[in-house]
Amino acid sequence: MADESKEPKPPHVPTGDKPASSTPPVSTPSGKPADASEPAAPRKPPAPAAPKPPVVLQTPLDNEFVTRFRAKFGAALLQAMEDRKQAILVVERARLMEIALHLRDDEKFDMLSDLTAVDWPKRDKRFEVVLNVYSFAKNERLRVKVLAADAEEVPSVVGVWPTANWQEREVFDMFGIVFSGHPDLKRILLPDEWQGYPLRKDYDILQQDAAWVRENLGIESGQ
Repeated sequence: MADESKEPKPPHVPTGDKPASSTPPVSTPSGKPADASEPAAPRKPPAPAAPKPPVVLQTPLDNEFVTRFRAKFGAALLQAMEDRKQAILVVERARLMEIALHLRDDEKFDMLSDLTAVDWPKRDKRFEVVLNVYSFAKNERLRVKVLAADAEEVPSVVGVWPTANWQEREVFDMFGIVFSGHPDLKRILLPDEWQGYPLRKDYDILQQDAAWVRENLGIESGQ
């Protein structure tokens, strides 16, 4: 007879087996079970940002000063604009001397701080001669431009602002622009006999004046 005082032993479970989980497997939208080792789908790159609108630097200018100027010179004022709070007037080349006197005496722009030029070789009026003037009385700056073709002369303003003397000579030296009425218009940076004008866009900076370089420096131009 069996000894009923002893408790029955539990059934043997192999150590390598695990009880089945009661949680059902997670399925993907396709119906297949998800694999934790499968890499996640790549994220879509963000849509490119909309291009920024262009920055408008020059806007038309029509203030009290321009009104006075237009009333006096009429059609000689070709354009009036503002660029980063800088007033700019494009005026008729032939009346530059008259306009300069008016700016100095009536508008109190008593100092010519700079005079330079820009070359636009594809334009009929390829040169912009630029005068930057300043008023001590009003603490204001003004930019004045005149347009000139290759063979057109620009009136000198040395008689209005004496600092234009060397500034006009430099523009003549670098661009070949002739200032009519200048007291001593000659080169100031390059030798008098130098051929060509280095700041023109069609000037070959490598060749330069080959004959002068060979004769005076004993080397071939471009070395």
